[in-house]
Amino acid sequence: MRRLRHSLRWALIKAAVAGTTMVALAFLIPLGLMVQQTARDRAFTAAERQAAALGPALAITTDQDAIARAVASTDAGAQGRMAVHLPPPEAAGAGATTLSGPGGGAGGVASAPGGTASGGTASGGTASGGVAPGGAAPAGKVSDGTGATAAAGSGSGPAAGATIGEVRALAADVASAGGQGRSFTVEVPGGYALLQPVAVDTVRTAVVEVFVADGDLTRGVATAWQVLSGVALGLVAVSVLVADRMGARIVGSARRLAAAARSLGAGDLAVRVPVDGKQAAGSPEELREAGHAFNAMADRVVQLLAAERELAADLSHRLRTPLTVLRLNAASLGEGDAADATRHAVAQLEREVDQIIRSARRAPEDAPAVTVGCDAAEVIRERVGFWSALAEDEGRRWQLAGADRETPVPVQRGDLAAAVDALLGNVFRHTGVGTAFSVDVLATGSSVIVLVGDAGPGFTDPEAALKRGEGHGGEGSTGLGLDIVRKLAEATGGDLALGRSAVLGGAEIRLRLRSRPDGTVPARTGRRRGRGSLFTR
Repeated sequence: MRRLRHSLRWALIKAAVAGTTMVALAFLIPLGLMVQQTARDRAFTAAERQAAALGPALAITTDQDAIARAVASTDAGAQGRMAVHLPPPEAAGAGATTLSGPGGGAGGVASAPGGTASGGTASGGTASGGVAPGGAAPAGKVSDGTGATAAAGSGSGPAAGATIGEVRALAADVASAGGQGRSFTVEVPGGYALLQPVAVDTVRTAVVEVFVADGDLTRGVATAWQVLSGVALGLVAVSVLVADRMGARIVGSARRLAAAARSLGAGDLAVRVPVDGKQAAGSPEELREAGHAFNAMADRVVQLLAAERELAADLSHRLRTPLTVLRLNAASLGEGDAADATRHAVAQLEREVDQIIRSARRAPEDAPAVTVGCDAAEVIRERVGFWSALAEDEGRRWQLAGADRETPVPVQRGDLAAAVDALLGNVFRHTGVGTAFSVDVLATGSSVIVLVGDAGPGFTDPEAALKRGEGHGGEGSTGLGLDIVRKLAEATGGDLALGRSAVLGGAEIRLRLRSRPDGTVPARTGRRRGRGSLFTR
């Protein structure tokens, strides 16, 4: 999981999630708010329809029983959410015509002489209703002086109108709706009340009150939000799936390229990156171009190696002629240690040349398995013994110490022998005849140290001496000897250091080969203790 979090595939997934989430929120949040407002408008529109349904009934009659039945017939009325505020009734006798006659009374209905009149009876010149002849008329009525009375349209006013249903709005809000003649909503406990005025006649106005609960305003909103959230999550999931598939193709192509590069580095010169066919299907064009470039590079490496092997074989083959001359000359030297050493050296040189030619001509896949590891003490004894003959001829005192017990190192025998030859060859090449030298082998818990010191002038510039091709050995020197030794040491995790010998006073080269992957190099002890510090760093 930790590796996935830092991969290109995970980065593409995060980018897809971020992009899709932003797009989904940009569209779904306004859509959810619009759904919420639509639910609110739908609730108030339904309330307005319920209130408008009572308009025809109120235009026909204001009878309480009739209006109560009309209210009960609606959905809001059946649920106890509707109320009707009726206007006050008209004043009695208002707008009636007064008829008079002998002994008759006023009130809109005439009677025969001596008879009665409704609404204000007169008999024998005396008006009924508790008014004495010539007396004052009761409130709301007007006397004409003959004993007859008429209802007047002015006076103390009628009683308040009746209310049908459960009332939730304040009386002031109801009066405001009836007085203004327009509908509006007011907030009441548990919701809102819609107050809808309805004209009963040209003078009076009734007010229909419809209660809208808070739950009606949000009905279906939660479900809509859930659906929208599900859609958003679905979009994110689809985007993640698409990004993962795209990332898998890109990452797969990159991993194939990396695997091919590792194989080529490990020596598999036949490895190539697939750039066509089913395995490369879906790969980005950029990675395909990288695959083509890698294949071209691998082909070029194969060509260069082939040319290098041919060149090595040709050069080695050219050495056969001077080697033949050397062998003939060595055969004519006669008897003696020097002659035997010369013939031995020529024979070994011929074997090395033959080995180079065979290795150069051999295909990489036909190379035999190489056993890694050898006994450093044995190799050093052999090479010092080889150079000892030349040392005796030149009058050089030499010493070998510490090579009397087995010291395994993880390098090939031939590579270590070449390194020791390079170190000893530097002594003979850079010091005068008769200069003493010494070779010490120190084995620690994790390393094997080879010290080669001499009594010569030492290194004038140790750093320059370690640079490849910059040696100053004069005739026959290529400046590659110490670089070859350094690479051998670094291949095992060790190092190569140059300094001054504390015993002989000249140069000292320390070759450290790691025999195990961990551990430290302890200070040297034993009979070499008297030498003191080896290097000036």
